[in-house]
Amino acid sequence: MELTDFDCVVVGGGHAGASAALAAVESGCVNVLIVEKAPNDWVGGNGYFTAGAFRTVHGGLPDLLSIVRNVTPEQAQKIDIEPYSIDDFVGDIMHLGDNKPDAVLVETMVRNSRDAVEWLAKAVDVPFMLSFHRQAYEVGGRQKFWGGVALSVQDGGKGLIKADMAALKKAGVNVWFETPAVRLIDECGEATGVVVRKDGREASLRAPSIILACGGYEASAELRMKHLGAGWERARVRGTPFNTGDGIGMAQAVGAKLVGDWLGCHSTCWDANVFADAGDRKLSNQYTKSGYPLGIMVNIDGERFVDEGEDFRNYTYAKCGRAILSQPEGFAFQVWDANMTPFLRKEEYGDDVVEKIITSSIEELADKMAEHGLRDKAKFLRTISEYNSAVSRHRLENPSLRWAPAVKDGLSTQSSTQSLTVPKSNWAVPIDTAPFLAVKVACGITFTFGGLAIDPDTAGVLSEAGRPIPGLFCTGELVGNLYYSNYPGACGLTAGTVFGRKAGLGAAKRAGK
Repeated sequence: MELTDFDCVVVGGGHAGASAALAAVESGCVNVLIVEKAPNDWVGGNGYFTAGAFRTVHGGLPDLLSIVRNVTPEQAQKIDIEPYSIDDFVGDIMHLGDNKPDAVLVETMVRNSRDAVEWLAKAVDVPFMLSFHRQAYEVGGRQKFWGGVALSVQDGGKGLIKADMAALKKAGVNVWFETPAVRLIDECGEATGVVVRKDGREASLRAPSIILACGGYEASAELRMKHLGAGWERARVRGTPFNTGDGIGMAQAVGAKLVGDWLGCHSTCWDANVFADAGDRKLSNQYTKSGYPLGIMVNIDGERFVDEGEDFRNYTYAKCGRAILSQPEGFAFQVWDANMTPFLRKEEYGDDVVEKIITSSIEELADKMAEHGLRDKAKFLRTISEYNSAVSRHRLENPSLRWAPAVKDGLSTQSSTQSLTVPKSNWAVPIDTAPFLAVKVACGITFTFGGLAIDPDTAGVLSEAGRPIPGLFCTGELVGNLYYSNYPGACGLTAGTVFGRKAGLGAAKRAGK
C-alpha cells in the first residue's frame, strides 16, 4: 500500500514530534501526519514522564510573568529569580559536558530557547507556571529560585502532552498510533518517504520530508549493553518502553552520521522497588528520588560514594543513576534525619509513593536497612559517625556559615582537622536527630546521549560526509552532540521544541509552502 498525499511525516509522537508537526502546519503544510509506535494509552513519549520543566534564557522574574499562570501581582513581590543569560546557559551545558558538546549546536538551542517557550505558551497554549514545588525554597519569607530553572508546566509532563495533543487536533494533524516506522525510503540520496507497519501490513508513506523524533535506545537492554556497557541491562526505564533505537537504525541505513557521547546517558536516582522495563503512567516522575543533597547516599556496604552536595541537584541528578549502578548489586540507600525530612518533596517521598524505612535510632535504622539489602551494618554506622564528626569539625572552623538550600552554602565535611575521602561540599548537616529515614534507590535511565548529526540551523540530518540528507530532519532525544557525561536539568524539552520548530519550517519549505 502506498500513500502519497502528505506534506510531511513525523516519526514519533512525543513533545519534540508534536512541536515539529505544529511548526510545519504553522509554516504552511496542510497534510501533516505523525506515526507513533506506541498505542494511544502510551501517548506522549518520554515527555509524558517528565516534570515538565523547561530551561530557558530569561531576564528574571519580569520576563517570565507574561507566560506563567500561577503568580498573582501580590505573590510576585515576594519572588526572587535571577536572570539566566545566554552565557549562563551555554556555560552550564559546556561545563557539565567537559566542553565536548558541539558549541554551535548548543548555542543555537540556547539562543532560540526563550522564543521557543513563548511560542509554546502562545501558539500551543502550554500552561506554564513557576516551579515553586521543585525549584524554590522559602528564605526569609521570600521564594528564592535556584539552579537556573524556574519554568515548568501545570501537571508536569502529563499537562504538557495534554496541551500538545489538543493543539495537534486543532491544527488538523493526524496521529496514527501503533504504527512503527520500519525504514526510510531513499531515492538517490534523498529521503522521499517512510515505510511503516499499520494494521499488520507495511505501507509506504510518501512525503517531501520525514522528521525523525522517535527518541534514543534507552528502552533496549541489548543496545544499552552494546553502547553503555555491561551492567546497564539492570537499569530501570523511567519513561516509555518504546524508545528502542529505531530512528538510529533507520537513519544509519541511509547514510546518516552518528555523533555524540555513545557511552553516556541521562540516569537518575530511581525507586528501587518499581517495575524495571517502563515508567508508570500514573506516578511517572514521582519515582525520581532527588532529595540526596539534603542527606547522604550509601551503598550496600554502608559506604558513601558520591558528593551529594557537589552542586545543585539540577547539575548532578542526571549522573547519579550511573554512580548507583556502578555500586555492588546496583542499588543504594538515601538517608536523612528529622531535621531534613520536612524539606523532601512530597510528590517523591510521600507515604503513598515510596517504601520508607523509619526508625528511632541509627542502630535500628541499620538493622532495618539490612532487611532491605544492607550487608555491612557496622560500616554504615562508622560512616554515619565519621560523617557527623567531619560536619562538626567544619562548623567549628566556619561558625558564620548557615544552612541555606537555595544557595551553595559551603557547609561541608572538609576541614583542617578532618576531611572525608568522599566529601560533601555543600548542605552538610549532621544526621543525629530521630526519627531517621532511609529509602532504597536504583538507577533509572531517562534517555541516551549518542544520536544523529544535524545542521544546527535547519535540523536537517547530516550524512557521513557532513552534507545534509535532503528531506530528512531530526529533533528530540535522537539529536546527538548536545550533551556529554552529564546534563543540566530541564534542557531536553527545550531542545526538542527548538529543533522541532526548525525541522517543521524546513519541511514546509521543501513542500513549497
